[in-house]
Amino acid sequence: MKDIKSFNKDELTKELVEFGLQKFRAAQVYDWLHRKLCSGFDEMTNLSNELREKLKEEYEFVCLEPERVQTSKLDGTQKYLFKLSDGNYVESVLMKYKHGNSVCISSQVGCRMGCRFCASTLDGLTRNLKPSEMLDQIYRIQALTGERVSNVVVMGTGEPMDNYDNLIKFIRLLTDENGLNISQRNITVSTCGIVENMRRLSEEDLSITLALSLHSVTDEKRRTLMPIANKYSINELMDACKYYFEKTGRRVTFEYSLVRDVNDLDEDANGLIALAGSVHAHVNLIPVNPIKERDYLETTRQRVLAFKDKLEKNQINVTIRREMGRDIDGACGQLRKKTMEEKTLN
Repeated sequence: MKDIKSFNKDELTKELVEFGLQKFRAAQVYDWLHRKLCSGFDEMTNLSNELREKLKEEYEFVCLEPERVQTSKLDGTQKYLFKLSDGNYVESVLMKYKHGNSVCISSQVGCRMGCRFCASTLDGLTRNLKPSEMLDQIYRIQALTGERVSNVVVMGTGEPMDNYDNLIKFIRLLTDENGLNISQRNITVSTCGIVENMRRLSEEDLSITLALSLHSVTDEKRRTLMPIANKYSINELMDACKYYFEKTGRRVTFEYSLVRDVNDLDEDANGLIALAGSVHAHVNLIPVNPIKERDYLETTRQRVLAFKDKLEKNQINVTIRREMGRDIDGACGQLRKKTMEEKTLN
């Protein structure tokens, strides 16, 4: 069956006109899908019962089912475990800030990148998410909470650049003025560094923020943390970051997870100063979330602050990511993995 929620407005109009509908009916359907955020064809009350039944027969309607919702007692962060139609699970996180609500979504079921500090990759990649499955993480959270989502981060389970075509379609649907109309400038896409797709993204005429999971300033050390570093060197990554800045005018963010005695030393700070300065990058320091399957430890608060201070003294724009959801399996992949283990035991 065709996935009706993954069509953009022009595609949906063409599809439904060929199906026998008038153009205004297609506009109504698109409005139900992407603005009213309905959960099924039966909610499309300005369509006849007969038409709704015909649509059910012809089209798949993606609507994610919340399996678990955990709310942090520390900061109100909510972590959602959504069940997909094929029985797989993905995670999403709602973070509430003074400037608005931000949702972190997954782009794949699992991940094949193998980053050593991430729970998402422990069981490998199951499959890519469709644009509709990426969208509906946001749609369900907004519908369930009744609160508008203003910022979206594609930084949950999966490597977005490993699901490139679906990612781009998702962004265009999310920012469509006929849908949620979220500003492109309020969307961040994180990548561990698939260079050719970073360059492709530069050509898409988008104004999103590109975040590079850097985590080390030398190829040798980065290879121990991130297997992708065996394919792409830091020099290649920096060239892609420069290209992105030149084409879009948007500076790249370096995501840098601080791991105790691994990449939080003075030599690491000096290397990061040189790299960030060379490409006008913003640095986001992340005190790593410990996961039981790995032996990495989080950096002490004192060392995090000293690392940040050194960068700032060298004119590098830097922030420390606010730790959210630590008490609710906050790190990417933790809740999904725990749920799958429980179901296996049962």
